[in-house]
Amino acid sequence: MPSGIEGMNALIAGEILFLQIAGGTTVSAAVGGADVTVIGTTIGTLVQSLMSRPEIEKAEQLRGKSIGITRFGTTIDTGARIALRHFGLVAEKDVSIVQIGAMESIVPAMQGGRVHAGILSYPAIGRAKKLGYRELLDIAALNMPYASTGITTRGEVIRKEPDLVRRYITAQVEAIARMKRDRPFTLKVMGKFLRTNDTEQLSEAYDIYAHKYLMKAPLPTVEAMRPVLDELELRNPKAKDQDPRRFFEDRFVRELQTSGFIDSLYR
Repeated sequence: MPSGIEGMNALIAGEILFLQIAGGTTVSAAVGGADVTVIGTTIGTLVQSLMSRPEIEKAEQLRGKSIGITRFGTTIDTGARIALRHFGLVAEKDVSIVQIGAMESIVPAMQGGRVHAGILSYPAIGRAKKLGYRELLDIAALNMPYASTGITTRGEVIRKEPDLVRRYITAQVEAIARMKRDRPFTLKVMGKFLRTNDTEQLSEAYDIYAHKYLMKAPLPTVEAMRPVLDELELRNPKAKDQDPRRFFEDRFVRELQTSGFIDSLYR
């Protein structure tokens, strides 16, 4: 899928049953009336960096310039706004936010001068550093709970086919355990789907995502969902005063936790 928004449209249309997607995209769709629910959170913070062209040494120098993101409404968009606020800058007023499309297109857009900075994830962060670009902010270092990446399905699937959801979540936690315990295999798979054989970048991405931030138990929580609503409220007043519990179903992961199944995968 070129973007999470297109993936969400496919889920809503019934073309797919499950979707790996940002919590923000799910919550935005649900606030808009879509029958979609987060059933797992695999990464509970924003693992992104604000990277700039070499001549931009401080965030203040971005005033009057532009930041590249994938698309509006994505976690990359959220990361841009959080990063700007961290430096006392106002999105769209002090710094323009420009949609570039795919993540792999942001670095070339910076190289070509279309934007002066960008919000990147791994392995694009490593690629940008190799080119001499500056890391103005490691957003993950802010230690902000945020339902960044997870698993979403339609409410109808949960209601009508709970056993299917249970099996899917079980497969997810088994895959997470395999990723964490089998580095060579995971690097091979990552290289295939990220379309790179750069072992240094793949190793860095593995250490950051699989080892450090990927959650053994992908449990959705109120603490990680509330900031998603807070960010959405800035763009959509309908998100104001919404109960975070409305947007996730945690019973499938909890079942695997309490049964000891998840712990057994690491023995």
